[in-house]
This record gives sequence, C-alpha cells and structure tokens, in this order.
Amino acid sequence: MKAILALADGRCFIGKSFGAKGETHGEVVFNTSMTGYQEILTDPSYRGEIVAMTYPLIGNYGTNPQDVESQRPHLAGFVVKEHCEFPSNWRSRGSLDDYLQEYGIVGICDVDTRALVRHIRSRGAQTGFISTVDADPQRVVEKARQAPSLVGRDLVKEVTCRQAYRWTEGLWDLKKGYEKITGGFRYRVVAYDFGIKRNILRNLVSLGCEVIVVPAATPAEEVLSLDPDGIFLSNGPGDPQPITYAQENIRRLLGKKPIFGICLGHQLIGLALGGKTFKLKFGHRGGNQPVRRGEGPCIEITSQNHGFAVAGDSVCDKAVLTHVNLNDNTLEGLTHKSLPVFSVQYHPEASPGPHDARYLFGRFIAMMEKEKRR
Repeated sequence: MKAILALADGRCFIGKSFGAKGETHGEVVFNTSMTGYQEILTDPSYRGEIVAMTYPLIGNYGTNPQDVESQRPHLAGFVVKEHCEFPSNWRSRGSLDDYLQEYGIVGICDVDTRALVRHIRSRGAQTGFISTVDADPQRVVEKARQAPSLVGRDLVKEVTCRQAYRWTEGLWDLKKGYEKITGGFRYRVVAYDFGIKRNILRNLVSLGCEVIVVPAATPAEEVLSLDPDGIFLSNGPGDPQPITYAQENIRRLLGKKPIFGICLGHQLIGLALGGKTFKLKFGHRGGNQPVRRGEGPCIEITSQNHGFAVAGDSVCDKAVLTHVNLNDNTLEGLTHKSLPVFSVQYHPEASPGPHDARYLFGRFIAMMEKEKRR
C-alpha cells in the first residue's frame, strides 16, 4: 500500500506502508543508531515525533518483550529505508511490522532516508504528516502545515505515570535476564517520571538504590516526606519551558537533597537555576555523539535524544559547565557551584548506545554517600 510523508515546507516522500494503517503527525527527526530500534520506539522522549532511522535496514532482528524502555511505543510515526519482513534472531518473538500494528504506530518504508536527513539538516526539524489513506501529496502537505508544533506543548503529562510505584528490576544478564532485587538497599532514591527509561531505573537498582518513581507533578514536600537520600530527574519529551510545575518543585528541592538530572531533567535544572533553553536546528539523536568532559582530552561517545538545549552562558554564574558536545559546542552537562546538584544532557544508561558515561551513576551514589555521612 502506498504511503506519503509530507513536510510542512512542502517536501514529499513517497513510500510503502508498514505497521498500522492510517494517518499521523509529529515533528520529523532522525536517529543515527545502527541498532536498538525497539528501545527507540519505546522511549517516551519520542512522544510527538516521527522518527526516521538513518541506518538503511531496520527490523532484521525482530522484536521481543525484553528490549523495551517503557510499557509501549510512544513515537508518532516510524520511517525507514528498508523494512526487513523476515527477521532472524534467537531472541525474536515477532516482526517489527506486527509490533507496530499491535500498538497502532503508522510506519512508512522504501523512503530515501538519506535525502530526508539531508533535507532536515539543511532546513531544520519540522512538522510532518504520514498518510496511508490519502493519495494526494498536496492535501497531505496541507495537513502537515495545520498540525501542532512541539514548541510550547506539555508532552510530559501524556507519558508520566499516574501513581507512585517501586522499581525492583536490575540490569540485564544474558543467562539470567533481568534480576529482581528486593532488598539490601543502601540508598533511597525518589525518581521523577517525566518519561523515564527503564534502563535508568535498572542502573540505580543495581547500584544498591531503593527506587520510588513518582508522577511528574508530585509536590516537592511530598517527595521529601519519603525521606530520600537522593532525587533523580528523568528524561522526557518535548519543550522544557511549559513544564513550569517541575521547575518550581526543583527550586524547592535545591539544597535539600542530592539531585541528578538526565536529558529533560538537565534542562529543567537549567531553567530552575534561572537559565534559558533553546530549540536546536535538528537535535541530537543517536548512539554516537562525541562529548568532551571538562577541559582535558577525555572524550565520551554518548547516546542522545533531545531537540532542546540549555544555553550555557545563562547558567554559568551558578553552575560549572562540565561537558560540551563536540559537534556543535552545545552544553552537555553542569554541576552546581555550591549545592549537591549535577546533570547531563545525554543518556548514560546506554540503551541503546555505548557505556562510556555509566560512571555518572557512581557519581550520584558517591554524592548521596557524602551527604549521609554528614
């Protein structure tokens, strides 16, 4: 079945439908990861986005119940060059096509993804519309132009949990799977769920943390009443500026407990400190983003997924700028000058991606240990 991907600037890409049939809209972005498409599909940070994969063959190892970062896929649509109809992997339990159909995710394949990515890089990420039912490209372009932008929308409320829960699953082991850890915890961490990835929680649990996940709008006073040793601010989708309730809660928590933020959590810390955020031209998404740590020669290859960034000069009076993206020199990490607060823009949980930055979880543990000794 024919499918059309239309961008708001009038550019159209004709391909074939796979996954669910119908229509969808979102900001069209690209991800440069070679593997990990199921983790990408289930990352809540992609809420409201149509994701194009730059790697040309997607779906070759199928899907399974383990390689997920949340309960279901969250992205608005999926774009690939070649969709593999016959996956081959001993862990596979189904095809990518069936997986997208199960969750109602509209996909389009046989698209020139290289041309699409070059267009986004030159013209910027923009709203797009996928249709498998409307064969008129001009009508689909008009639908893209009428679709809402990501800017100014609170997408966190669409992906956060509805009530608090405890997480007990540790990191993956090839022989044992995910280990259940229910005791022997040295630290209690309250994690704000702005669209949290499960591998973040697994890393914390595996390092001896009792993890309590709370909804995004949970008041600071309620979090403190749980007597945590540390507070974690998660990743999440979209524009951080309209998430004003989270910014206010973070301000009330500063100095009360050690705080660690990742991705959207990093941006919200920047805003809570009085800084500013801005929209990147086409964002950073993939498992191969180079980041320099400090002023020395230490380079981390990182996993990233974000379309907004903190303006470094807007927070440098209160924070030390600790990490910089080597592709565009945007801010990738900060540490408060006097309070136990630090954050990074990228994803140290490496799902999918490299393990270069996993040390940051150990840094959070050390910060909590230091505060406990006080």
